[in-house]
Parts: sequence; structure tokens; C-alpha cells
Amino acid sequence: MRLTDAIKAGAIALGFLAGVTADALAEEPGLDEPFQKGFKEALAGKAVAFVPVAMNIDLTEGWFAGLKKELEPLGMKFELRDPNWNTNAGAQAVTSLISEKPAVIVAHNPDVQTYAKLFQRAEKEGIFIIQVNMGSAYRSAGLVGANWISVGEQETEAVVKACQGKSNKIAIVQGALSAAASAYQLRGVYNVLAKHPEIKVVSSQAADWDAAKAKAITQTVLKQNPDLCGVIGFWDGMDIGTAAAVKEAGLTGKVFVATSGGGEQKAACDLVKSGDFDLDLSYDVPTQAKQIAALIKYLLSSGTKPGDTKGLAYSTLVHVTKDNADKACWKLSDLKQ
Repeated sequence: MRLTDAIKAGAIALGFLAGVTADALAEEPGLDEPFQKGFKEALAGKAVAFVPVAMNIDLTEGWFAGLKKELEPLGMKFELRDPNWNTNAGAQAVTSLISEKPAVIVAHNPDVQTYAKLFQRAEKEGIFIIQVNMGSAYRSAGLVGANWISVGEQETEAVVKACQGKSNKIAIVQGALSAAASAYQLRGVYNVLAKHPEIKVVSSQAADWDAAKAKAITQTVLKQNPDLCGVIGFWDGMDIGTAAAVKEAGLTGKVFVATSGGGEQKAACDLVKSGDFDLDLSYDVPTQAKQIAALIKYLLSSGTKPGDTKGLAYSTLVHVTKDNADKACWKLSDLKQ
């Protein structure tokens, strides 16, 4: 049999296997993909609510823009409830949403406890809960975010290395003590410090995600310890204050400043290039937004029910240093297009 005859025979056989004749294939070229209709129907008209800690920061603006871009073309309703740093307002927003019954709530937790029981209640009411970056004590359908233990370990390793041959005095500038990004990250810091008894922590204080507080804390530490060799910061949006204090003391380049954040150009790469930060660990917000959107699509199209599945997707950390600061970051303006 010639090759062309074999191809024709194979095509006809495939047609019969699919329950269609060769004539029908000629009338309607190709085969209808059997799953896309159900996928579209599972998502169309479904509501997704986003409850951040606050908007107007690169993290939450980036997640919001990324999710909007992914979900709205599918006919989904995407809405925002912004508590603007008010934990009680955030709890009220989640409580109200439970009554409204969106298909999914995407939440950025202010601490590990406040929303935990509300999330449990929401899943019992048939609402999927996806947590982003700062998780609660309750393990819901999914969490997409940084592994804070690893963030603390990697920042500390970099600071310890930078302090070799120097004073070995370091400071820690925490965020809000009850937030996952502080409580878990601090454990990571001390996992590394336990292996380096030569390092002396001269200050470990909470700045509550406030740049002004971070600056005031660092100014005091530098006055008391002008030979400080490093600072471990817990968020770059706060640590612009830390870096400002170091710069005002004339110690930029002498005090190693390590921090972490979403990897936006102005918040990360520009400040690394200027020397304000020596290391910024990026958890890559655009990729996180895509992962959250993919999880939403999967959950709603799979037929699974809230409470049936629990999963984690830890972000791959990007080390932003002067070596890659020209290409390692994303721009919020591009994500919003």
C-alpha cells in the first residue's frame, strides 16, 4: 500500500472510531474538542472576590491586574474588597462575601488567625478559598505564595556572607509580628543564625510594614552600632525606610541590606541598581497571579467541592542583585495593559 493510501485509510478509521463517517468529516472539517464547552460553562458568570491587605502597593496591584486579565475574558465577574490595612474591615469584608456566595475568595491575610475560622465557614458554605502569599492557620483549597522559612534562610545566608571579616553585628527589621511573612520568616532567619554563633543580633524589632517606622528603628540602631554590617528586612515596601536610614548615615555599600518583595521594577530592581538594597528576593507577582488564576480554572472546572482538596504552590524565588537588576523585574504599567 502506498503511503498516501495508508494516510487516507487511517483518517477514515479515525472517523469511524469517533463515531463519524468520512463523509461527515468532509462536511465538518476537524473534530469538536469535547471538553471546552463544559469548561466555559463552569466558569462563565462565576464571581471571584479579591480581599487584599490593602491596595496601592505593587503586590496587590499586580495580583489584581493579573487576575483581572486572566479571568474576565472567560466571562467571570472579578471584584475587589479593599480593607486598606484595617484588619477588622477585612474580616467584615470576608463575612459579607460568605453571605453573597461568590465561587471563589482570593485572600491576602493580615495575620495567621483573623480569617482562619471565616475561611473554614466559607468552604462549608461552598466557596473556594485561595490564599495568597501570607497564609492563615487554616489550610484551604490553595495557597500560592512565598515559602517564608526559605525567604528568611536565604536572606540571612546572604547577610552572613557579607559580614565575613567585619563586625558580625546585624539587625532584623520585621513586619507585623502576627503575620505569616514575619512569624515564619523569623524562624528561617534563626535556622541559619543557629549555625553562625559569631553573628550578633543587636536589634530585632517590628516596623509593622511601615517604612517610616523601619527608618526610625534603623536610625537608632546605626547610632548605637555604627559598625553594623547587615540588615535583614522583611519586605521591600517597608525597607525603603531601612535603606534611607543607611544612606543618611553614609553607610550605603557598607551595611548589607537584604529584603524581599514582589519584584516590581521600581520597588526592587531600581533600588538594587541604586545601591539602596543589596539583595531583594522576588516572589514574582505576575507568575503568582497566573498560578492563582490557573488554580481557579481547575477548581471550578474539575467538579471538586470546597473542602475536598488542600494544596500549596510555593513561589520560585528570584534573587535580584546588581548582576541581573536590568532584567529580573516586571513593570506594573505593563501588567495593567
